[in-house]
Amino acid sequence: MPPLATDRVFLTGASGFVGGHVLRELRAAGYPVRALVRSGAVLEDCEVVVGDLRRAGDLARAIEGCRYLVHCAALYSFSPRDRAAIDAVNVAGTAGLLEAAKLAGVERAVLTSSSATVGHAPNGRSANEDDYPSGAAASGGYHRSKLEQERAAFAARIPVVAVLPTAPVGPGDWKPTPTGRMVLDVARGAIFVKPPAGGGMNLVAVEDAARAHVAALERGRAGERYLAGGENLSFDRIWELIAEIAGRPLPRVRVPFVLALGIGFADGLRCRMFRNVRPVAPLEGVRMSVERMYVDSAKARRELGYEPQPVRPALERAIAWYRARGCLD
Repeated sequence: MPPLATDRVFLTGASGFVGGHVLRELRAAGYPVRALVRSGAVLEDCEVVVGDLRRAGDLARAIEGCRYLVHCAALYSFSPRDRAAIDAVNVAGTAGLLEAAKLAGVERAVLTSSSATVGHAPNGRSANEDDYPSGAAASGGYHRSKLEQERAAFAARIPVVAVLPTAPVGPGDWKPTPTGRMVLDVARGAIFVKPPAGGGMNLVAVEDAARAHVAALERGRAGERYLAGGENLSFDRIWELIAEIAGRPLPRVRVPFVLALGIGFADGLRCRMFRNVRPVAPLEGVRMSVERMYVDSAKARRELGYEPQPVRPALERAIAWYRARGCLD
């Protein structure tokens, strides 16, 4: 059945990278959308309300009249100065939002979680929804917050389905996210050394991640997690693809992990001393650079009908988007 006018979705994070694509997919599927923004952002084809997840108790009235909730908003940062804000938005904000949604009569919620909540599977296999991070992977700032966010969501008093995107790439990453920053820096030729050997990650087209949210809303089982991945690629291969598309040479020198770790510690200290600077080599990212962060999206394929597209066209769209905005000049 096509969505009815009463099947209104309350969407958070609609002005962000993933949330903006989720908004387009919800509207394409026929859902009326009421979008939460922090300021007077202009969004097309939806109703806009202004609010703040750090004041989630004020949102119950804004959510009234919405049958569903799709919660994409999160603070995605590896900067040490953002640790307190990450917890306030990602964890406490999620718990408060879902309580407000319960009071407003929402029947079902979809949470944008992260593949970080499955960690790095042992013995060289790809991680799945039965895996959870351990050790350093469970203690980092942003990644730890996403794990705690999931726990808060599943403890809520309404049915919740979690979508776990891997690293989304594509047009519209304006901030950019740490993944978008990697794409942009390599495409600019601003990277002068290769990352430590051995690591890799899963990239997904942001449009596929967005479609997975709609599928989870319609067909996902409450209390379940669904990995929305694309392709498992080594970091060397990812950089090769970006450099080929952008027409940039790749650096030839590889930085040893021990040296990268030292740089990460020093960069973290610099960010603590000077609050307005952006991390260049975030320690959380350095530690991840030697991990094989590969996932298996078989569950989403089986239960949601999820079919991801190849990643290279998504990287091409991302680089074309940056180039059209003068970011690669």
